[in-house]
Amino acid sequence: MLTILILAAGASSRMQGRDKLTLPIDGLPMLARIIQRAQATRGPVLVALRPDTPARAAIVAECNAAPITVRDADNGMGASIAAATAARPKGTTALMILPADMPNLTTNDLVKMKDAWANAPRDAILRALSSVGPPGHPVIFPATCFDALEQLNGDRGAQSVIAAHDGPVLTVPLPRDNAVLDIDTPADWAAYKNKCTT
Repeated sequence: MLTILILAAGASSRMQGRDKLTLPIDGLPMLARIIQRAQATRGPVLVALRPDTPARAAIVAECNAAPITVRDADNGMGASIAAATAARPKGTTALMILPADMPNLTTNDLVKMKDAWANAPRDAILRALSSVGPPGHPVIFPATCFDALEQLNGDRGAQSVIAAHDGPVLTVPLPRDNAVLDIDTPADWAAYKNKCTT
């Protein structure tokens, strides 16, 4: 069983007081939009959350996704991955991990990743590849990586797990910049909104 883990425990510290995950896209908060797209793949969806973000928690509850509270979220993305991996549903054989602030990821992209996983060796890591730049997200980790994921900490996410992996690391091409575009700053948000209206 492939479980999707959405990382939503960041502090939005570069957004000058705004919570980027509550910003509206097509009438939905950014977080709700990515949750709904993940749920459309028909697999379990976990959402890693900070303990001090009630607006995000309300969005997760409204979407009927499974919240995972990350008590040490200030320790970085690695702490979120570790906490959520430890809380994965029974029967999970792989985790698809993606940040919540990637507005161009579509359900079709996630399904393409899921289909590639279904046809890949059981010990393979799969990384999304955009048409621009290096590999991005989502990344799918097999069960053989779970112990290492549960030991993560810091801001570098799971890059160390990928680097140390003994099995194959495969890439899955996604359209345009879907696998790499994220929203970190007000300038990112303005650029994204401008692109959507032109």
